[in-house]
Amino acid sequence: MNSALSAWDPAWLDRMYNNRARVPEHGEHFGRWAEDSRRARQRLPCRLDVPYGNGPAETLDIFPAGDFSAGGRQRPQPGAPVLVFIHGGYWRALDKADHSFIAPVFTRAGACVVVPNYALSPAVSIPQITLQMVAALAWTWRHVASYGGDPRRITVVGHSAGGQLAAMLLNCAWKTYANDLPAELLRSALSISGLYDLEPIRQTPFLKDLRLTPGQVRQASPALLPGPSQGRLYSVTGADESAEYLRQNLLIRQAWGAKTVPVCEALPGRNHFTVLDALVEPPHRLHRLALELLGLKGLKG
Repeated sequence: MNSALSAWDPAWLDRMYNNRARVPEHGEHFGRWAEDSRRARQRLPCRLDVPYGNGPAETLDIFPAGDFSAGGRQRPQPGAPVLVFIHGGYWRALDKADHSFIAPVFTRAGACVVVPNYALSPAVSIPQITLQMVAALAWTWRHVASYGGDPRRITVVGHSAGGQLAAMLLNCAWKTYANDLPAELLRSALSISGLYDLEPIRQTPFLKDLRLTPGQVRQASPALLPGPSQGRLYSVTGADESAEYLRQNLLIRQAWGAKTVPVCEALPGRNHFTVLDALVEPPHRLHRLALELLGLKGLKG
């Protein structure tokens, strides 16, 4: 694979992986996400900027489960499944505050939503970011019951770079990280437009500031690692994304097998940004897939 990659045209790689260039209206999506997220934080009970580690970026936001709309439940719902959402941005951009919009539809459906932040590259490497997310999941398992969440029912959902992180977390040896953690801390993950082989990322010119090394590629590429011994990964991408994103989506099933990756789909009519919108659209298959992993039926009416 590496010999083939070395022959790829750098300009072609830029076209394949530069999603902002592929979707000129990406700024409209970012603006809408930020505004919807601001409204979600105003409307929903939440705990913001809770530390899960010692670094300034190592914080997370918590949205307890419950229908807090007019006339709805006014107390958090206990024993709720937990959705941990990890944002994208090529490990070097965006913020958890841009993604609070994920919470309302899932808290109403009965999930506790946790949205962690991480330090951005190039100040940290992708393997270091992965370890930050391991720490965020460990904190969630230890503390989410205080916010009504069930630590035995955690599902991670990640978009783009967050999809790579979600897959890595499914493959984590939790007891090696901390002996108090259960071996099966995480049993399900949903990766949206995930990146599973970072070698083409290392060779893409506009992503050179990630400073990826061959060793880091081997450490942090889910498709180059043995599959997890337990758990399942749903992997989806937008059908309107680049040929490389479509290839990456298929690659993880080829690497880990259909038993571990029972869902591997390209969603019609969705690009790299509108595919994330589908996550919070109750009629959409992507939303239903997330509910399935959470063990929820979703909203009525």
